[in-house]
Amino acid sequence: MSFLGKLGPDAIPYDPIVLATVAMMILGGIAVFAGITYFKKWGYLWNEWFTSVDHKKIGIMYIFVSVIMLLRGFADAIMMRLQQFLAKGGGEGYLHPEHYDQIFTAHGVIMIFFVAMGLVVGLMNISVPLQIGARDVAFPLLNSLSFWLFAGAAGLMMVSLALGEFAATGWMAYPPLSGIEYSPGVGMDYYIWALQISGLGTLLTGVNFFVTIIKMRAPGMKLMEMPIFTWTSLCTAVLIIAAFPVLTATIAMLTLDRYFGFHFFTNDLGGSPMLYVNLIWTWGHPEVYILILPAFGIYSEVVATFSRKALFGYKSMVYATVAITVLSFVVWVHHFFTMGAGANVNAFFGIMTMIIAIPTGVKIFSWLFTMYKGRIVFTTPMLWTLGFLVTFGIGGLTGVLMAVPPADFLVHNSLFLIAHFHNVIIGGVVFGMFAGIIFYWPKMFGWRLNETWGKAAFWFWFFGFYFAFMPLYILGFMGMTRRLNTFDNPEWDPYVDIAMFGAVLVALGILCFIMQIVVGFLQRDQRLDLTGDPWDGRTLEWATSSPAPFYNFAHLPKINGIDTFWIEKENGVAYAKPTKYEDIHMPTNRAAGFVIAMFITVMGFGLIWHIWWLVVVTFIASIISFIVSSFTKKVDYYVPAAEVERIENERYAILEKHLKKD
Repeated sequence: MSFLGKLGPDAIPYDPIVLATVAMMILGGIAVFAGITYFKKWGYLWNEWFTSVDHKKIGIMYIFVSVIMLLRGFADAIMMRLQQFLAKGGGEGYLHPEHYDQIFTAHGVIMIFFVAMGLVVGLMNISVPLQIGARDVAFPLLNSLSFWLFAGAAGLMMVSLALGEFAATGWMAYPPLSGIEYSPGVGMDYYIWALQISGLGTLLTGVNFFVTIIKMRAPGMKLMEMPIFTWTSLCTAVLIIAAFPVLTATIAMLTLDRYFGFHFFTNDLGGSPMLYVNLIWTWGHPEVYILILPAFGIYSEVVATFSRKALFGYKSMVYATVAITVLSFVVWVHHFFTMGAGANVNAFFGIMTMIIAIPTGVKIFSWLFTMYKGRIVFTTPMLWTLGFLVTFGIGGLTGVLMAVPPADFLVHNSLFLIAHFHNVIIGGVVFGMFAGIIFYWPKMFGWRLNETWGKAAFWFWFFGFYFAFMPLYILGFMGMTRRLNTFDNPEWDPYVDIAMFGAVLVALGILCFIMQIVVGFLQRDQRLDLTGDPWDGRTLEWATSSPAPFYNFAHLPKINGIDTFWIEKENGVAYAKPTKYEDIHMPTNRAAGFVIAMFITVMGFGLIWHIWWLVVVTFIASIISFIVSSFTKKVDYYVPAAEVERIENERYAILEKHLKKD
């Protein structure tokens, strides 16, 4: 065994496409490094961002990393579409089959773990403490550690492009294909350690937000007076705490199979691949609701805000959210109806799948009734919400169809399934995340994004989605299975061409979203609104300035009902200036989260390449860092009352101008 384990010159993939991509990544990295150095911003980044425990800054960093990973994940998607477009008639296309397999695996892993999860947790970080009237999350340092574990795992995903390979198994990595016999390279090891590290960060986030919501609500805020987004975040935290340990244990068993010759998931010596399938989907289906529930919360806030009405059926929405949380754990077998579990088992899980559609339908009707006779303002977040109602509705109906086991036997493993999955994930989660980012952008930065480019982004995404995925339903019925890198059925050609056109439209939508940010930034002086309520929101986060000060609230608000802030605003007392200020205790910035996460990430790299000395060193270093951090005396940081008064006076001076202007 060499000093660098399995890492050697042959680890560099000599593929022109990969080499060109890596070269652009390196040049981009050098340019960013040089720019930061030239403008002397390293100290600023370290003190204000890398070591920050401010929930708002951590949320922004989650979103930043997720958008970067979205570009990578979409690049994989359009490469797959282009391969199928060029490989019609049994041609070879431009991708080697092994490379194509790695691309579709990386696409699924990135989009679920490093785009959707990152955006969900990022928006929870930004909004939940503000919605419940807290100054931060319950465990700020743990929040920092969670983010840097997520970012480190995303880094491992990117490194797999330049050194070695990624898994070629599909994003759920079923054995025996994911076992050492059929995947002897480092691709599956990148998969294992990227998911383990990011999964640890997600689990810590779930614990953090559960405690935050239960224990840190503003005085007087009862559970049934929390905003819907906070309710969906609470249920998401419960799902994370219950489901992610299953993922951790499942991947740990797969690791033991690969590294030490255990037989949990082999076909011999007492193992069973079906054990893996059951376990991975025991996590996998609750994961779908971990993603979609916060999106439902965002839609609720957006619909109420831009319909200028209170949310219709608040209690029904809460009960529906809780029902989905519970039922999400009794539907996992619908992912493998065709694997011989038996008619009785299939019937039970088919019925449960249909039942879980009921609370989702309750939510859709609540949003529709909220809009009914409302004074709807068609802002960009509202457009994303309306697009969701149509698109997600179609995805839900196709899901109910697939919940019927005999129907699932016909469309299982076909492109019909792919169309359904993207119908609910893009139409539900991605649309919701775009709505949330745009809606909460003023709360993050103090200025609004450009609406013209935002609407262009929505329409390109909306029509691009339908062109890209509606043909896949037809292809599924025509017998086209997923993951094909070439085909020779001429009847499929027109639908593949249409899907390619749709992918191009979505690419234009992503470009317009980037332009929405760039133009919004250039126009920020005209769109600046540091105080008050730029979107006329109904919930507590809009009671503070935009962007919110680092302490969130000069005085913790007192809640006397679900619409306390809105009623106070209607009565003209929501922004009443306090007569007295007090010192505010805030957590100090800590480097421990960044340091521990980086040691764990490097340890993961060592485990991937069997560099055992590096594994030992970084493991010991991470433990020592954790112990030192635990026993380091924290210096209490108090914002003096005079400083709070100065900040608040500036805020109220701008607020008065804002209110006079309105």
